[in-house]
Amino acid sequence: PLVHINTKHILFIAGGAFDGLEKIITKRLHQTPIGFGASIPSRVDEKAMDLFQYVEPEDLLKFGFIPELIGRLPVIAALNGLSREALRRVLTEPRNALIRQYRKLFAMDGVELEFTEEAIDAIVSLAITRGTGARSLRSIMEHALRETMFEIPDQRSVSRVIITAETIAGGAATFVE
Repeated sequence: PLVHINTKHILFIAGGAFDGLEKIITKRLHQTPIGFGASIPSRVDEKAMDLFQYVEPEDLLKFGFIPELIGRLPVIAALNGLSREALRRVLTEPRNALIRQYRKLFAMDGVELEFTEEAIDAIVSLAITRGTGARSLRSIMEHALRETMFEIPDQRSVSRVIITAETIAGGAATFVE
């Protein structure tokens, strides 16, 4: 059955990467200049500026949003991608940071988990390469540690596991007895 909902007092929040929206914004911003005083933007300027800060409702419409939804988004705020340092902080600093979570998992088997600085850098670099921000951190770590997590319960003599950049690149972790 069809249920009617009054959305007058409902706040709508849309979030995501919106891949391809930057092309629509670029096309709108870089229309052919007309007149003597028109400035012609260079390709360097185009790469340097964060295009999402210039998003307009018309861009969202061309991107595929329906007008009814665009009308429910009175404020549009663009967020910048995470920097290398921000990704490193997400990985290491919060109380429930991924590295802490995996250390706790290994501690359940009586094993200390250690990450070298190069390993952390490799995780961050891979996340930047993927372009998916902090979401990719978990999948990168899961992929790198999967085999080790399955081997550890059978390795009673292992007291410490060291994760290096080579481990993140697909190599084996170092087991210390």
